[in-house]
Amino acid sequence: MSVEPSITADALNQKLTLMQLADSFFPSGSYTLSHGLESLVQSGTITVAEEVETFVRLLLCNKVGSTDLVALTHAYQASRRHDLPAVAEVDARLFSQTPIEKTRIAQRQSGRALLMVASKTWPHPQLTALSEQTAQGSLNCLHPVVFAVVAQIAGLDQQSAAVAFVHGFVTGLLGAAIRLGVIGHLQAQQIRRAIAEDMAAACQAAAGRSLDDMWSCTPLIDLAQMRQAKLSRRLFAS
Repeated sequence: MSVEPSITADALNQKLTLMQLADSFFPSGSYTLSHGLESLVQSGTITVAEEVETFVRLLLCNKVGSTDLVALTHAYQASRRHDLPAVAEVDARLFSQTPIEKTRIAQRQSGRALLMVASKTWPHPQLTALSEQTAQGSLNCLHPVVFAVVAQIAGLDQQSAAVAFVHGFVTGLLGAAIRLGVIGHLQAQQIRRAIAEDMAAACQAAAGRSLDDMWSCTPLIDLAQMRQAKLSRRLFAS
């Protein structure tokens, strides 16, 4: 009879940390974002689960995977080297790749919320320094960059940090779709399962890209995000 190898305490702790950071229960502020989905639902452009799945895939493959995850990877590596100037450089590069003002504001707000919570949960000199730089205005404090530093400090390896980020993004977006009434909980789980391979591929691809390789191409979603700020009623900030 084969016996499963025992899991070390460090490995178990890393798994638990991954679950904590990826959980919507963790108050990073990202739950206030729909990434333009609310605008598309109100306009009648997205009405069924299949369209929600397409929306999530497009954002994952053509924006989050090719920009946010790339920035996260490089910020993680810089944090591991204790190179905060390099973290700031990644933050600035990601900011320049985010042309929509509302998206930049939302990324800053959720990044600052994450930094505040993480500083109390995992106190560390790097987080203190990032908080000071943010207060001075020398750091944009974008969410993917802060998430990378927090994950590194909390003990996650680079791949686990990417997985936690992607899972949090997808489940947050599906949660928004549920709140907007366009899908139910069962459909959300079906979509989450259907795009698992895309989520894994995005994590793997980002690990091999340089900052110069960051790109995004979601013009219709970008327009929806810009229109969302003008909605007469809305549940989400972006």
